[in-house]
Amino acid sequence: MTALVIRSLNILLGIFFIFLGLLKLTPNIIRDLHKDLRAEYVKYAKVFPFAKSVGYRVPSKWYRRGVGGVEILCGLIMLVIPNRKIKKMANIVLLLTKLLNLYSHFAIDDLFERMAPTLVFFFMLVCRMVVDWQFDKSLAEKVEPEEVEGSYDKVDIRTPLPRQAKNKKE
Repeated sequence: MTALVIRSLNILLGIFFIFLGLLKLTPNIIRDLHKDLRAEYVKYAKVFPFAKSVGYRVPSKWYRRGVGGVEILCGLIMLVIPNRKIKKMANIVLLLTKLLNLYSHFAIDDLFERMAPTLVFFFMLVCRMVVDWQFDKSLAEKVEPEEVEGSYDKVDIRTPLPRQAKNKKE
């Protein structure tokens, strides 16, 4: 059951993040939403963490493209790559990008309606990670040998039964 849930979340999240990354990179899908994202990333670049303390301003164009590229890459990993460890790393990277996105929303005092999609997919990534940990735990429990009471040093040996010759003519 947990394998089915993980597979479903991998497919859903992979497709979503590929779509979201493509929206950030190209206006060919939905032009109005791409324009809105470009305007939002100008605001997000102004409140990028540690930008003021380091003294470097992140260009909004490259910030948007970087986040979009990371989302496409991690979405493809979630969708295509069968290795579970690599999928866990992609999940962690996507969680960090969603945390950065949530920070940006809070820093510019965005409305909750603007934060809601980020929160939903953040919690879906957290759920995927929890289900994956449960799946790991269930696999580890299956591998562990069962405890058997008694001593392994003493083995009762049965006396062999006498052999009888078969098909022996008398």
